[in-house]
Parts: sequence; C-alpha cells; structure tokens
Amino acid sequence: MELVRKNIHMDRIKGQASTQITLEDDINILDSRPDASKLIYDRGSVALEEIKVTEDHVAVKGKLQFLVMYLAEGEQQAPACMEGSIPFDEQIYVEGVQSGDSANVKWRLEDLTIGLINSRKLSVQALIALKVCSEVMYDEETAVDLYHEEPVEYRKKPLRIAQMTVKKRDIFRIKEELELPQNFPNVARLIWQGVEPENVEFRALEGRISVQGDLNAFFLYEGEEGAVKCYETVVPFSGMVDCTGCDEGMAADIDYALGSKDVEVRPDFDGEQRVFTVELVMDLDISLYEEERLDILSGVYGVVKEVEAISKPARFKGLLARTSGKTKVADRIKLGASDAPIVQILHSEAQIQAEDGEIVENGIHMKGTVNVQALYLSSDEKTPYSSARGSIPFSFMLDVPDINNGCTFKVQTGLEQLAVAMLDGGELDVKAVVVCRVIVFEHRTENIVTDIVVSDLDMNKLSGLPGIVIYIAKEGDSLWDVGKRYYVPIAQIKETNDMTTEEIRPGDKLLIVKGISN
Repeated sequence: MELVRKNIHMDRIKGQASTQITLEDDINILDSRPDASKLIYDRGSVALEEIKVTEDHVAVKGKLQFLVMYLAEGEQQAPACMEGSIPFDEQIYVEGVQSGDSANVKWRLEDLTIGLINSRKLSVQALIALKVCSEVMYDEETAVDLYHEEPVEYRKKPLRIAQMTVKKRDIFRIKEELELPQNFPNVARLIWQGVEPENVEFRALEGRISVQGDLNAFFLYEGEEGAVKCYETVVPFSGMVDCTGCDEGMAADIDYALGSKDVEVRPDFDGEQRVFTVELVMDLDISLYEEERLDILSGVYGVVKEVEAISKPARFKGLLARTSGKTKVADRIKLGASDAPIVQILHSEAQIQAEDGEIVENGIHMKGTVNVQALYLSSDEKTPYSSARGSIPFSFMLDVPDINNGCTFKVQTGLEQLAVAMLDGGELDVKAVVVCRVIVFEHRTENIVTDIVVSDLDMNKLSGLPGIVIYIAKEGDSLWDVGKRYYVPIAQIKETNDMTTEEIRPGDKLLIVKGISN
C-alpha cells in the first residue's frame, strides 16, 4: 500500500509591517537656475534603491525625488524648474524575517510641502508611508491517491487551489517619440514635463506577459520666439515581457512602480527641435498562479487489515475573485483670497491616496482621497502662472461575494478620467473616475494524509462486534463513519440496503452484515 503524492507550490506571508518616516531638508537652487520669486507647482515621488533583509528587520534605502516649478525673478516672471532629492535609510522591524528572505516594499507619499526660504533656497518637508511584506515560497507534499492491492476504503476531498507557478521581478521599458503638431513652435527650452503610465493592464500568455496601457504626457516649454507653450497628449503603449513558465489563463498578480524616467528634446528629420523622446522603466513584481481542482486523500480505513492514516493540517490558497469597480468623484475647488484669478487652465493632474481596504459582508470597502493640482494662467501680471490644489474624498464598495475576514487581497487604484474646468467666481469644477482592481485569495486549513500504517486486524476487537446489526443513523453520520466502525466496505452497505447514493439522514435504519472481504 503506497501513497501517491503531489507537490503543490504555495506562498504565504511570513511577516509584514508599516511605518512612517519624516524627511526635512533645505535645498539650494542650482547655480544654473535663475533666482526664485514664487513657487507655483510641484510633484514628488519615492525611489527605492536597496532592500536588505536581516534578522527581524528590513533595511530600506531610497530617496525622495521632487520637481518644483517657480517664477524666476525679473520683469517677465518666466517659469523655471528645479529638481532635487533627499535620501533616507530606514530600519523596519518585521518579526520573523531572516536573512535571505525576500521582501516587497510599497511606498505612499502622504504629504509634500515645499516652501521658499529665499531666492536661492527651498525648504522641503515630506511624510512617507512604507509598507513591508515578506513572503516565503514552499512546497506542500499532499497525498492525492492510494495504490493498493488488498481491499481498502479511502475517500477524497475536492479542493480548489491557486498554485504559485512564477515569482520573479523584471522590468518593462516604454520608449516613445512624441512629435509636436505643426501649429506648435519649435522647442527652445523645456521647462516642465510630466509623463506617467496610466490604465496599465497585464495578461498572461504562453511564455510571455502582455503589457498595455496609456502614456499621459504634458510638456511646458519656451518656444524659439520666447513665448511659453504647453503640449499635452495621450498615446497608447504595448509590449511583451518574456516569462518562462507562464501560460495563457493563469491568474496574474502584478505590481508595478515607475523606476527611471528620461525625457529629452531632439531634432526631427528637418533638424528642428520638435521631438520629445521619452524612456520609462517600470519595475515589475510578478506573481502568477495556476488555478487547479485537486482531489486530495482525506481518509482511509481497512476491511481486511488495520489501516491508520497519519495526517497533519496544511494551509491552502485559492483564488476567490478577480474583479474591478469604479466610482465617480466630483467636487469644486475654490481659490483662496490670495490666489491669482484664473484666465486659462494649462494642465491638471491627480494622485490617489487610498487607504487599506476593509473587508465587509460580500465586499471590500474602499476609501481615500483624490488629490488634484491644476496649473493655470492668471490675470495678475506679477503672477502670470499659478496653481490650485484640492482634495476630494471617495468611498465605495467593491462587490466580492463570499469574502470573509480570513481572505487576503491586493488592490490597485488608478484614475480612468480626470476633467478640471474653470467656473465663474474663482472655482474649479473637478470630475474624476476612480477605478480599483482587486485580486482576492481565500485560505483554508485541511488535514492531509502524510503516511499510512498497516497492521493485522485485532481479532478480539472484531469478534466483539455483532455479526448482523440494525444501525440507526444519528445526526452527522455518514456511510464512511458506519463502514469504518464495522470494517465493512461502503459498496457492501449500499448493496445490502439497496442504496443508490451515499446520503443518509438521521433516523435511517441500515442493515450491517459483518464479514471480512476478500
């Protein structure tokens, strides 16, 4: 008698922790940049440079990167740009992790405040949230069948599992050339750029992962005749990432973060400065799961031998749902008393600051804010360029039937639409659509058979059982329980009682004829 076993590749969370870090520094404006009279626009991000796992700790090295637009001193008040960074090195306590474990770190820029100390110096303050999650890969050896030559009764239990097939990190490069339309002047000086991937989707194919999305690009530049112009466009992108072991239909759980970004201006075929070359690197954290229905061995008993199943509890992971949801967000942003009046909106952008979702009945409750920033032309000659900011809260439910508190999930949020319009009375009308994509896993603990112990029947015990008995079924009884108690095959009980199914109800009378099967 021999167990047929199968290795199931699983992953589980070994440890996780969250922390907040505060960064503060004074940054000198580069000598190559003009003096600053007023700050008007900014953007920040975090670049993670090194993640190192030691005993009960994860060391995270990185830097806050910021880009700020300001008005230069002088009669023309021309816009200029300054970029900089502040490094950080944080030790995060994560109980249970050890050297050699892998760890994923997610960041969220919760606050960025940039002020002007004087014409040559900026004050930068930031609040960054870091979330660390350490996962471990392992094989769970599970009995799925039993090879036997002598009579034995065994049963199986169906199980839906999400088996880990691929776990790796990779990169995806986006390279685009964006040429100015004919009615735009040539570029003399690039002042500001904003290039971000949006609506990114991944799909598992045979040996590859398909990547597609939109590249949202905004450029503020000085033309050859000195006038400041802005150009905004959206272009689709697509490509493939080679992935050994990947197959079509696998469930893809892929996180991405924007790595390096390079934007330059180059000549077109006529030698005129009209082409923006954009190269982005997306850092991918790839997890692929293969959904499988597996029948695991759940019990054994003997009818001619004493057969004991040795078992242990094991954790299994199954895919409960992959779904998405949208919610509309709308509000008005009112300018402050000191803000310059709006003449024309040049550009708007928004970042989503989502809280961790909360599992509720049949769903996940999502909430957070949409932080909006708009760059505009003003009617104030002293401040020809200015900006307005506002935060709009959102809250909605992602429908996930049968979800429970034992489930785990990952959510990706993004903006599907953003529209900012100018209203009378110094207000901005903001409309946006927040989209959330979620993958949900359920976790079950099942007893799995690890070994079989076979011995001769205890004849004294067997002789103590009646040869023929009328058994009255109790609540919770099954044919398996009855057969195991009297060392009788289930098929024999069904035949004796003229049964077509194994279903029994409390009060049912079963004729049990003891006998040793051959």
